[in-house]
Amino acid sequence: MFDSIRNHKKYLMGFLMILIIPSFVLFGIEGYSRFNEGGQKVAQVAGQDITQQEWDAAHQRYADNLLASSPNLDRRMLDTEAARYASLRRMVDERLLALASQKERLITSDPRLARELQQNPAVASLRKPDGTLDMDQYRQLLSAQGMTPEMFESGMRAEISRRQVLQGLSASGFVAPAVSKAMGDAYFERREIQWQRLSPRDFESRVKVTDADVEQFYNANKALFQSTEQADVEYVVLDLDAVAAGITLNEADLKAYYEQNLARIAGGEQRRASHILLTVAAGASADDKAKVKTKAQALLEQLRAAPGKFAELARAESQDPGSATQGGDLDFFARGAMVKPFEDAAFALEKGQISDLVESEFGFHIIQLTDIKSPPKRSFESMRAELEPELKKQQAQRKFAEVAEQFSNTVYEQADSLAPAADKLKLKVQTVKGLTRQGQPGVLSNAKLLEAVFAADSVQKKRNTEAVELGANQLAAARVLQYAPAATQPLESVAAQVRTRLVAERAAALAKADGEAKLAAWRAKPDDAQLPAAITVSRDRSEGLPPKVLNAVLSADLAAAPAWVGLDEGLGGFVIAKVIKSVPRVAPVPEMARQEAQELAELWGGAEAMAYMAYLKSKYKAEISVPAPKAAASGS
Repeated sequence: MFDSIRNHKKYLMGFLMILIIPSFVLFGIEGYSRFNEGGQKVAQVAGQDITQQEWDAAHQRYADNLLASSPNLDRRMLDTEAARYASLRRMVDERLLALASQKERLITSDPRLARELQQNPAVASLRKPDGTLDMDQYRQLLSAQGMTPEMFESGMRAEISRRQVLQGLSASGFVAPAVSKAMGDAYFERREIQWQRLSPRDFESRVKVTDADVEQFYNANKALFQSTEQADVEYVVLDLDAVAAGITLNEADLKAYYEQNLARIAGGEQRRASHILLTVAAGASADDKAKVKTKAQALLEQLRAAPGKFAELARAESQDPGSATQGGDLDFFARGAMVKPFEDAAFALEKGQISDLVESEFGFHIIQLTDIKSPPKRSFESMRAELEPELKKQQAQRKFAEVAEQFSNTVYEQADSLAPAADKLKLKVQTVKGLTRQGQPGVLSNAKLLEAVFAADSVQKKRNTEAVELGANQLAAARVLQYAPAATQPLESVAAQVRTRLVAERAAALAKADGEAKLAAWRAKPDDAQLPAAITVSRDRSEGLPPKVLNAVLSADLAAAPAWVGLDEGLGGFVIAKVIKSVPRVAPVPEMARQEAQELAELWGGAEAMAYMAYLKSKYKAEISVPAPKAAASGS
């Protein structure tokens, strides 16, 4: 694979001055919400407002979906101002695409929707052994997310239609071979350089720091030596596991659940078959396909007359290299393991029976069913341990909204303690000491909960926070027990730290001064330069060069070689680099060149899609009213 392009795509996009298709194409199937409560306007598309409530709800759904698919993702990454602003931009883009799809009449048909649902892992996992969808579980899954099947499928249709608007543009990106080669040669240009870092450590022995210097630096930089704001906190968490723990199952309900789910839990029927495959080449003419079918029909007639010769004929005639040597044997397989025409035929046969010709995307099959393995029926008692937690979880999902309301009301109404809510709902009160605004792994990493903990009312009055929604079916509330505000530490406790910092800064200043002097002298007399041996670097072979230095030497003007580069890296020291010459790129092998061209075409298609989005924003007068955070603004 062309790993260098893939690993350095960020640099390549900068070189091309284009952006990849925005993340709204990649994430989610949620339609934008339509609240009627009004609220503060945060954006507008075609005269229609997007309110603060809509923005908050959309960001919450987006974060929940990401966390559901990536449980190890740090929630704090999704609660930043930049992440929230990205959700607002995504909402604007989705509405623009919805308008475009309506204008272009990009309707999602029922077959297209069915194909998308089949490819959805969450929906596919709900299939019964016979291949049909378990509608009860399907409804339960969606109900837990506050949706009906109609709402979910409507959102799917809207998402597919929106996606079609850009798919044609992004898939049509084309870069001529000559242009692709020129861009690749420029991006992967190699340069021969010599470089040296002047480390501050080498200058520390020349730094003299007195006690007066330490005191003066401390007084001028007290903000650097503050203790961190901290709080000792207790908290309780309400989630599905906690609700499930309080549920006592009815024996009749458990037995009914056993009967409904026996086939699913025990596993579906498996079948063993042998086959003879005569392949049809992709794009084969009708005549060629007919010839293969005629030969397959002749083999089938031989087998009808002598079924015992199936293995012999499979070894001699089958064009499936994986099974021909085994007499066509495919071993046991369940539903979903084979292509659908083959599966339908195999599961319709009786043991020992030979099928008619079966046509699939691979060619023509003759199938003989050799065995059937049905799963043993397990007793109710043997499955009780598996069924109880499943049924409890389902009942907990239905009961969660009711319990969540009790939890929220109790922590609010009895705000001087979390014990009443914990006792009422059988929850555990947990404590943590020394909590900071940076949080801790787990529940206390949630930005909203941390904000509530360190709010003025919480730290001054020691009252419960409100019940904060952490994710789908998860709430938490906390209370500050002890609070220590941020404060400047006394000089005597941080004197050593101050001295170390002052020495480091002065040593870095000496390194910079020495580096600038050497750079000026070597520019004037290059032959006097004392630098390590030359190395050759490029964007895909950095040879350990720091990214900032690598970018500088690859950007240096070689009109009058050699070129000299000086970089001040602060406490990291001063870097001097001599760029000797450009080294032609080694021509990539054909496969690598093709992959490179494909990558460039994808980027070009992304640029066209972005240009079209800019056109839609202008046409429909899309604008965002709230200011962009610095991170979002610089990356937009």
